[in-house]
Amino acid sequence: MIHSKFASLITTFWPIYPANTLVVTGTIVTCVCYVGVLGGLRENRCMLISFFVLLFILMLVELAMACVFLVYSREVEIDTYFEKDLMQSLEIYRQSSPEGNKTIKDDFDSVQHVFKCCGVHGVADWKGNIPISCCTKDPCNTLLHANWQEGCLMKLRNWFARNYLSTGAGVVTMFIIQFFCLSVTIPLFCHFSRRGLGYQ
Repeated sequence: MIHSKFASLITTFWPIYPANTLVVTGTIVTCVCYVGVLGGLRENRCMLISFFVLLFILMLVELAMACVFLVYSREVEIDTYFEKDLMQSLEIYRQSSPEGNKTIKDDFDSVQHVFKCCGVHGVADWKGNIPISCCTKDPCNTLLHANWQEGCLMKLRNWFARNYLSTGAGVVTMFIIQFFCLSVTIPLFCHFSRRGLGYQ
């Protein structure tokens, strides 16, 4: 939840909400699996066919998601819009009043605190108006205090790339497990057909 706040700083990066997508997908998969288990227990061919079709559709969606994650993990490393979005967020932060643009301020402060960095390319990006979140150690409320010198661009870019790769790998793993479930469903359906169990 802490890291999901960073999304407001990268406004043009549309597949930034994989956590929300995976929660929704997980809920749907749970419901679909319930249909499959119930169909197996009650020996109901109609439920098994429904399970097969729904799980097949979900597998296609998950495979598409994995492809998007893997493609965008490469684009994060090379595209300039990542840098432009961060610079734009920094400028909004700098020019805002103390109470204005609270979300962007909180998110930028969070990035600088978590990744131990300052600005986009370095401390000079703040042009003398350095926020307290750049401070390396307490006390930070003094006039002169040490600040992180390294910029956040590379650290944040690497963090996104790592997370998209691991999320994509997780979705591929789920895909393999669900393919195994589909493979079990077909012989089970045929067994019920041979025993003469109908669509009760």
